[in-house]
Amino acid sequence: VARMEDWLANPTLMEADPGAKYAEVIEINLDEITEPILCAPNDPDDARLLSACQDTKIDEVFIGSCMTNIGHFRAAGKLLKEVEALPTRLWICPPTKMDAAQLVEEGYYSIFGKAGARTEMPGCSLCMGNQARVGDKTTVVSTSTRNFPNRLGKGANVFLASAELAAVASTLGRLPTVEEYKATMAPVDTTAADTYRYLNFDQLPAFVDSADFDLSPEAKAQAKALSSAA
Repeated sequence: VARMEDWLANPTLMEADPGAKYAEVIEINLDEITEPILCAPNDPDDARLLSACQDTKIDEVFIGSCMTNIGHFRAAGKLLKEVEALPTRLWICPPTKMDAAQLVEEGYYSIFGKAGARTEMPGCSLCMGNQARVGDKTTVVSTSTRNFPNRLGKGANVFLASAELAAVASTLGRLPTVEEYKATMAPVDTTAADTYRYLNFDQLPAFVDSADFDLSPEAKAQAKALSSAA
């Protein structure tokens, strides 16, 4: 903590050495990506376009893990707002307690509950498969980072996708077509500035006050010495 405070007082970022050589340089023209990209079961390296996977039946959907932020849950909430009965089992798990508290305050948990989603304790949840598991041999859309065999559930086939695509799939019971996805997302896109605004923890008094403390002079001195040595 002391070293972090020392860095915050004089922040410097790592930079590549002049003339650094790389094993490989990958350039991606985002103008050429015109539809969502998923990772197919059960390999995080098996990236495919939505059009190659569309209409696949989906049993369960997980929106959570450290790959998400509060904006993804707002977007999911707006996509679920008019839904009263889901054809899938939907798991909602914000990555932190702060995100969950803010989503409750903004009314999104009410939307999730009305739609029939299962809200999990903030944290890893299904991503690690240690808090809960999806059904055996189910087909799943997940926003987590990995879809290795049996990670989320025994014999489960897991697609990795964005929270928005996952939310749309949860309402349809299948992966949407590209046209369906774009049409469903259009109203959310118009509210992007509000939907995807970040949650700045340093601006939340309740969390700032609970984390407020001061390090001893000895700890600060040790941190300064370590930083100088580095």
